Amino acid sequence: MNQTLIGFIKKELIQTLRDPRMKFLLFVTPIIQMTLFGVAVSNEVKNIRLAAFYQSTDTVARDVYDRAIAGKWFLPVRVSSVDRPFELIRSGRADAVLVAPPGGFTRAIERGEAIGDINKNGKANGAPLQLLTDATNVLQAQAVESYLRTIINSTIKDDLHVTIPKAPIQTEIRVLYNPALDTSIFMVPGVMCTLMVMTTMMLSMVAIVREKEMGTFEALISAPVSPSEVIYGKTIPYVVLGMINLPLILSVALLIFRVPMRGSYIVLTFCTFVFICTSVGIGTLLSTFCKNQQQSALGSFLFMFPAMMFSGLMFPLENMPPAIRWVAYLDPLSHYMGLLRNIMLKGGGAAYVVTHTLALAAMAALCIYVSFRRFRTTLQ
Repeated sequence: MNQTLIGFIKKELIQTLRDPRMKFLLFVTPIIQMTLFGVAVSNEVKNIRLAAFYQSTDTVARDVYDRAIAGKWFLPVRVSSVDRPFELIRSGRADAVLVAPPGGFTRAIERGEAIGDINKNGKANGAPLQLLTDATNVLQAQAVESYLRTIINSTIKDDLHVTIPKAPIQTEIRVLYNPALDTSIFMVPGVMCTLMVMTTMMLSMVAIVREKEMGTFEALISAPVSPSEVIYGKTIPYVVLGMINLPLILSVALLIFRVPMRGSYIVLTFCTFVFICTSVGIGTLLSTFCKNQQQSALGSFLFMFPAMMFSGLMFPLENMPPAIRWVAYLDPLSHYMGLLRNIMLKGGGAAYVVTHTLALAAMAALCIYVSFRRFRTTLQ
């Protein structure tokens, strides 16, 4: 590495780190965001507002409601004699409403009417327990149905000593890598990926655009440096800063959220290095299209929003239609997020790690090559 490039890198690092606010944004803000996002971002359904309509003598319906409230998922909603179930859902006062049959749920079970059959006119016989759910949130509605179905079955079994028929074929289920089904263990690696790309891509992008906006970009043209030295001098410092952020963010994941680390730290560090190179390369490429920092902010948003949607952070990529799923394979966040989860939770399968690391390396090489071509043209 020649002395000109070393001096360029030192200049960028000093310019970036001499501002106390920039130090705070680089090293403190990611830790705060990691902690907040790790706690707040969760796909587990909780705090469901549940109301119930039943007679005072309906012991089974009352026990179903009491057991639901005693759990960690439901919150009680007070109802009066003038309230109506549909209005509670419509007004937003309740997310779900249990409605016992007119004669009582206990009486319906004793008479065998709790599970109605369909008559020849297509109407249900009997008087089943009715559950109204607000399906404007589909995930919440599905979770409510699953939670209450389990609670109802266990309550009937305990109160009336009724044996719930079992399926003819029993399946033994073993939950691997996350036996407690802790949401944070799944979400925190995704948050790590998002913070890494936001820090490195936006910094490298703004570094070049700031030179254009301040008018110092012409000084780079007249300086005795080659285009490659300009690009390396503008990108290598942010790769270094991104790698410094890795142990800080990883420490929060391991120590605060207790995310297991079953793979190799060396492999994880290498994969992170490749991803940061890709992220910085994307930021450098986008900066060649921007003339001021407003355009760079808009460009980073236009990249980050679809990148997060196709990364697999909130929902599995397998849920996407095959005609659109190929877009996710062009998203560097999806590859690195998969690598983080695979290495940290599963131990890192060799074939998986090699495949996705090569994909990231190819993206990094392509972005850097196109950046060189565009940057060389700009300097000339």
